[in-house]
Order: sequence, then C-alpha cells, then structure tokens
Amino acid sequence: MKKIVLVLFLLAVCVATGRSQESRQDVSLSGFALIPPFVASSTNVQVHSNAAYGALVSYRFMLTPNSALEANYGITYQNTYRYVVGNTNVTKILTRTQEMSGAYVRSFTFRKWNPFVEAGPAGMIFLPIRNSGTTSIDAKQQTNLAGMYGAGIAYEISPSFDIRAEYRGIVTKVPNFGLGSGNTTQNLTTNKWFNLYEPVVGVAYHF
Repeated sequence: MKKIVLVLFLLAVCVATGRSQESRQDVSLSGFALIPPFVASSTNVQVHSNAAYGALVSYRFMLTPNSALEANYGITYQNTYRYVVGNTNVTKILTRTQEMSGAYVRSFTFRKWNPFVEAGPAGMIFLPIRNSGTTSIDAKQQTNLAGMYGAGIAYEISPSFDIRAEYRGIVTKVPNFGLGSGNTTQNLTTNKWFNLYEPVVGVAYHF
C-alpha cells in the first residue's frame, strides 16, 4: 500500500512540474514602422504622410498550443500629416499615434519556426504635437475605431525566447483632427478609410 501511495505521489509531482514548466504566456517588445498611404478624396482634400517609427508591447495568453489571445499597445515618436485642400491650401499636423488592440492568434509549428496569423479590433489615437511642425492651432486629438490583421513568423532561439517578424495592417478612418465641416476656417474631412502598413520586428519572452 505504501508503495502505491508513493508511486501516485511521484506521478502527481511529475504532472505538476510539467504543468509549471509549460509556457502559457509571453510578452514581447518590438520596433515598428507605421506607414500611411497617400489619400485622394472626393472632398477635394489630399493627404500626404511620411512614416513614423515606434515601439510595440504585446502580451499573449495561450488557449491551446496553437491558439492565443493577444493584447497590444504601441506608440510612435512622430510623423507629419500634410493636407492639401483645393491644390492650394496646405495644413501640416505633426502627430504622435497610439494603438490599443486585441487579437486572436493562430500559430503553426515547424520545428523552431512558428508562422502565425492574427486579427482583431483596435483603437487608434492621433495626437497632434504643438510645435512648429503643426500649422493649425485648432487641431485636436482624435480617437478612431479600427481593425487590425497580420501575419508573421517566430523563430525559437531558446525555450524562453523567440524572435518575431510580422506584417500588420490597420484599417481606420483618415483623421481630420476635429477640423471637419463644422470648422469655420478649415475642413480636412476626406470621408475615406485607409490601410496603415506596419512592419514589426521584436523579441518575445515565454513564461
């Protein structure tokens, strides 16, 4: 009887140890570029933008060995949105962009290579920076709903770390920074949606 109890105890310890060593979560820190496309609208407003660069923090919780839920927060340093109205009036708005998103992640395992795809809702905060790069003192912070999708690959460099490279796309309405049809001096509304291109490279830690 004592031998049976001892065997059962050892089995329980082994199972508990295996579960404790199983990685169910990870956090990652990445650098990314946020690249807005050119926009020409039916309202006679054209939007030219340059790329912004920033950092992205992500957290994943594994539901199964191949599926996970992910939460992201990203922020850029700055870039410029240049609005051309009627081919003559130009408004420049220096902007810092924040992203908050969640996604379902589906991954596939090929030895140390782990391709994955993901998609989910997002919120984008466009924050004008008040300096000489912004020519409109009426520009206001704007928050837009968005959708995020992406695909990438992770390479396992150890049981605890991997390197990730990903392309993400964020679909959202082109911001007008509160300068819409009700504004008496400027109307930067395009009535357009655009796809923000976002290449990402980073490192993840599993625990």
